[in-house]
Amino acid sequence: MPRVKRGTVRRAKRKKLLRRAKGFYANKSKLYRAAKESVDKALNYAYSGRRRKKRDFRRLWVVRINAAARLNGLSYGQLISGLKAAGVGLDRKSLAELAVNHPTAFASVAAKAKAAQPARPA
Repeated sequence: MPRVKRGTVRRAKRKKLLRRAKGFYANKSKLYRAAKESVDKALNYAYSGRRRKKRDFRRLWVVRINAAARLNGLSYGQLISGLKAAGVGLDRKSLAELAVNHPTAFASVAAKAKAAQPARPA
């Protein structure tokens, strides 16, 4: 096999990785091996964080909707089932937006959900 020295390719690869590690603590931004481990770990955290963000936002929306629903005399579950029965197609993100910034609009949506709730046997 022919001999390969990798001169500029090696330097470019290392420079690229060290640029990604810029701002990391101590040797993790200066030494190649430590930087490589840190960058790999950071990329793993970024990947899982993108999925985590979706969970966190949904939890936040549910908390906000529940608080606003209780101000209107409903629980979160009652509100959601009432909205499904009424055929209102608002998602949790927009419901939370209404709850925080437009309480009167949310109250009217909650009233629709309350009216459309299936009757419970006593």
